[in-house]
Order: sequence, then structure tokens, then C-alpha cells
Amino acid sequence: QVQLVESGGGSVQAGGFLKLSCAASGHNNARYCMAWFRQAPGKEREAVAGIAVRGVMTSYRDSVKGRFTISQDTAKNTIYLQMNSLNPTDTAMYYCAAKFDTGCNPGIWTTYTDWGQGTQVTVSS
Repeated sequence: QVQLVESGGGSVQAGGFLKLSCAASGHNNARYCMAWFRQAPGKEREAVAGIAVRGVMTSYRDSVKGRFTISQDTAKNTIYLQMNSLNPTDTAMYYCAAKFDTGCNPGIWTTYTDWGQGTQVTVSS
């Protein structure tokens, strides 16, 4: 059974930074896609960034380009989301997601199948 465990959330002031981690376990796929989504209170969940594990593709929503960076450590089956220049609109629960089809496109957001429990990010002004 696939498990995705997020960590690294917290509270920061506007302009600050955080780094989220998501460790994946319980699968045997060498190539798959992982992503970060977020959901603010009263809003729909939205994709933030995705990455092809052991691949080169990444994808970002426009509002985080240049501020957020998604990366991977394949030895640890872990992805990261470095978030810089945070602002209050980034406040949300951040969820890690994965999909295990070989050759997946990380930017096709609707096909992610497995989800973590989430980690809260709060940015104060």
C-alpha cells in the first residue's frame, strides 16, 4: 500500500521561506510522478508543482513560478518543495500526491491517484 508522508509545514511571515518534504513508500515503481497540491479554507484544491521521478519534467502553476522549486532525492524516494518569497495567499494545507503510470506527465493534474495527509503552511502579513 502506497504511503505518502509530508513534513515541513509551519508558520512564517510574508517574505519568508519553508521547505516541504514528501516521502513515498509501499511501491516498486522506478518511474512515476509526484506533485504538490494545496487547498485554502473555502477554496478548491489546486495544483502547485509536479515532477517526474527519475525524469526531467517539472510543472508549476503560474503564481509560484520563480518562487517555488520542486526537487527530488531518488535515493530517499522523497520530493521537496522549496518555497521562497511566501505571501499570505500561499496559506493552505499542502498535500503530496503520486501517480504510478510509466511515462506520466507531472503536469496532468487530474490523474494523481494517491495522496498524503497534508501539512499546513500559514503565512502572515
